[in-house]
Amino acid sequence: MSDDLHIETRGQIEVATLNRPEKLNTMNAALIAALDAYFRGLQDRPEIRVVILRGAGRAFCAGLDLTPGSWPEDTAAGAVQAGWKTQRAIATVMQLMRQCPQPIIALGQGPACGGGFSLLLSSDVRLAAPSLRMNAAYIKIGLGGCDMGSSYFLPRLVGASVASEYILTGKFMEAETALSCNLVSRIVEEETLLDAGLELAEEMLATSPMGLRLTKDALNRNIDAPSFDAALAIEDRQQVLLAQTEDFAEAKRAFAEKRAPDYKDH
Repeated sequence: MSDDLHIETRGQIEVATLNRPEKLNTMNAALIAALDAYFRGLQDRPEIRVVILRGAGRAFCAGLDLTPGSWPEDTAAGAVQAGWKTQRAIATVMQLMRQCPQPIIALGQGPACGGGFSLLLSSDVRLAAPSLRMNAAYIKIGLGGCDMGSSYFLPRLVGASVASEYILTGKFMEAETALSCNLVSRIVEEETLLDAGLELAEEMLATSPMGLRLTKDALNRNIDAPSFDAALAIEDRQQVLLAQTEDFAEAKRAFAEKRAPDYKDH
């Protein structure tokens, strides 16, 4: 794993830290490659059940690193082809975050711009420090405001009008505004942000492993459900599958015996 991404394993929880504080955790080629490898690898690591995503220092992620050398030049490719390669590399990280079976709790502080904003949007739960400032920065540098999933996630999370206001202008959304439109779950003082994330992760660990994985899957699929009936069909199948697991039988025994269940992921 690259030094630009630090992984700390705490039992069934992993804390993934964007580790370029001197650069405000901006995205360079090495960081994007490390994020790709990490989230891709989670598919085969069921022993890790929850991921906490955070940034080192005073920023979550200030977007793309535009300094020379941050992205290797492909002199053999055309401008469009080279740009497409970089674009897809970053966008793939957002896709992998949604596809990995572990819920992702993002802890945001300071600037979360452009791609950093999209990392937050791609997470399952967002906790904010009072200093969090987010924007769809792309439109501020001559590009479109719809990038790296922003036009998909933001309208679904806050509604079309609020999303359009911020995507069409690139202006910053402060933590209090994000809380008022339910983009973040709550605001936590920066010094206790990690503790709050770990506490929430521990609550998730109290569920059955397969139940947690399938719940994330159903939530993500039903964001795009074409109808109420389609959403129910996914839920019905999930519940019937989970009812056949040994963990479900253990949960019923534990409930009757007034104790915490001992899940085995079977």
